[in-house]
Amino acid sequence: MSNHAELASDIYHRSHLTGEFTLRSGVVANEYFDKYLFESDPVLLRRIGEELAAQVPAHGVDMLAGLELGGIPLVTMLSQLTGVPALFVRKEAKTYGTCRLAEGGDIDGRELLIVEDVVTSGGAILDGVAELRKRGAIVKRALCVIDRETGGVQNLTDVGVELTALFTMTELKAAGDK
Repeated sequence: MSNHAELASDIYHRSHLTGEFTLRSGVVANEYFDKYLFESDPVLLRRIGEELAAQVPAHGVDMLAGLELGGIPLVTMLSQLTGVPALFVRKEAKTYGTCRLAEGGDIDGRELLIVEDVVTSGGAILDGVAELRKRGAIVKRALCVIDRETGGVQNLTDVGVELTALFTMTELKAAGDK
């Protein structure tokens, strides 16, 4: 079994849940990948980070932008592994202190690579991209661990963001069946 296939199996067995779950998009699903189960496991998180690091372009990325909350552990690990500075992107700007949407550095004119955990419709990334672009950031690409294959890729393509997923839902389910 390859390292990639082994990682898929490990993510599946660590975080796949069945039941009834309402997703951020409002869709009700009968299976769910609890990202916090794989993000809270330091060994698994590092392995995910190492595979994601291979997807970070050598040029054209000034900062990695992790979306609150699930993207934060991923972007922290990815920054450590790649040496690319991390940003922590809030769902909405603070109303006190610095009043920033993105913590960790100036984003105006910077090319950001969005880092997210699971993509369904792409809604969290779409919201983040819109707000980051309003503040002068350049956002053309996003990375995620799991693409649920329910429209997120197309929704992001429609706003000029290319999504690269480490795994699709289909790949993880196949790995879990082995």
